[in-house]
This record gives sequence, structure tokens and C-alpha cells, in this order.
Amino acid sequence: MSVIYLLICISIFVAAVFLYLFIKSVKNGQFDDDYTPSIRMLFDDELKNNLDNKQEKKNKKNNQIN
Repeated sequence: MSVIYLLICISIFVAAVFLYLFIKSVKNGQFDDDYTPSIRMLFDDELKNNLDNKQEKKNKKNNQIN
């Protein structure tokens, strides 16, 4: 029975260490996305055109209903 208590204590300790390391890496910017903002401007026109097309279709539907 004492082995189970020992294993539980060790697993809690390991989990706490991983949690600490994860929080530390998040605060240091390890998971920040530096690539996407630099290429977002390349796709802005495509996104704008898609939104315009969707709005035109919606307007056509509304005009047909009225």
C-alpha cells in the first residue's frame, strides 16, 4: 500500500513540474505566432472579395423575397 502512496506523490510532483514549465513557456512567448501576422496582409484582398460576394448573394436573396 505504501508503494501506491509513493507513486501518487511522484506523479503529482511530475505533473506540477510539467504545469510549471508550461506556464513558464507561455509567459516567455514560446507559443506566440510570429509568422501569421506577417502574411495576413497577403490574403486580405481575398477575404474582402469573399465577404463582398457573400453580401451580394444575400442582397440578391433579400431582393427576390421582397
